[in-house]
Amino acid sequence: MKPHVPDPLIAEAASLIGDPTRAAMLGQLMDGRARTAKELASLAGVTPATASGHIAKMTAAELISVAAQGRHRYVRLAGPDVAEILERLMALAALSRPTARPRNADEAAFRHARSCYDHLAGALSVDLVEGLVRRDLLRRGHDGFEPTLAGERWFRALGVDVAKARTSTRAFARCCLDWSERRDHLAGALGGGLMEALIRRGYLARRKDGRTLDVPEAGRRFFAEQIAAVPTASAGPARSRDEQAAQQQRA
Repeated sequence: MKPHVPDPLIAEAASLIGDPTRAAMLGQLMDGRARTAKELASLAGVTPATASGHIAKMTAAELISVAAQGRHRYVRLAGPDVAEILERLMALAALSRPTARPRNADEAAFRHARSCYDHLAGALSVDLVEGLVRRDLLRRGHDGFEPTLAGERWFRALGVDVAKARTSTRAFARCCLDWSERRDHLAGALGGGLMEALIRRGYLARRKDGRTLDVPEAGRRFFAEQIAAVPTASAGPARSRDEQAAQQQRA
């Protein structure tokens, strides 16, 4: 009797992602932005010809998508599902290693706040989620979160289109294990809408390159108030001092 052979697609996908050069390329695309094939080759430390071979394999496996524009080919992750798989693999790899202190200021900033494709990750993200759960604005399920009625008002007050997120073809509010914090952050369409709203309000700012997110002064106040807020039945997010002052001036 022949031994049972595992699904070869698992081994194929693992082999594609596990190659150091391809893993480096995928990591560079985790911020959701497109990069040229030449940029990926430089970032991965390989020749353009070698990079092209890797890009072709990942495109065939639907890990990435490639679009031609003029003389350049722009590469991006195939979608948020790929990013979430990569984040979970990073978390799985981190489980076998002791938690280490950040080696420098750049690594500390990366662990504090970063993008995971289109949603917020890092210590700031998991602290915010735990604050929302504590205040009963967000409830934890088996593999996802669900906002309460007060929570939906909180998201809408920030400018998140909750109804649009619910009708999205992707998961609504996924639990995504944060690799550096080993706690869950909010992914899915709702998580994507939240990060977009936070950037639009000036509470977060993308850097020109990389996944690290800067947190301006207004954002630091906002997150501190949201994370430290006590459970309350009032609707809407706590306002920053700047917003409160503006409200008083309008009155």
